[in-house]
Amino acid sequence: MRVSAKVDYALRALLELAAAPPGPVKGERLATAQGIPPKFLESILAELRRAEIVAAQRGVEGGYRLARPADEISVADVIRALEGPIASVRGARPERVEYTGAARGLQSLWIELRASMRGVLEGTTLAELVARSRTGRHGHSSRVR
Repeated sequence: MRVSAKVDYALRALLELAAAPPGPVKGERLATAQGIPPKFLESILAELRRAEIVAAQRGVEGGYRLARPADEISVADVIRALEGPIASVRGARPERVEYTGAARGLQSLWIELRASMRGVLEGTTLAELVARSRTGRHGHSSRVR
């Protein structure tokens, strides 16, 4: 699986929001905290706002906050909001890709791979990742929804 800079930056910014005290956080603070180019982050946050993952508040006291609790936002939600489906083969769903001869087994492999990735990504929330950063725990979630 290839994780784009956009998804990586989005997750890092969202984790900063999830770990922050209640209230709006300025985009420039998120960018500085995670070493993200500010202009790129602003465009990512705009996409996340349209996907209702973050909410924005204007004004002097404004900034960004999570649109719903961190334990209700999965890594899969973020990836889908920014890049679409979790796994595709040449832009198509694995079920729609057809192979012949010795390559027939590839379709079931792509379907299994997608199921495994979805299990990890859908079963891992922002709240869980923040907790991991605080405890120093690494590894993947064993919880699957």
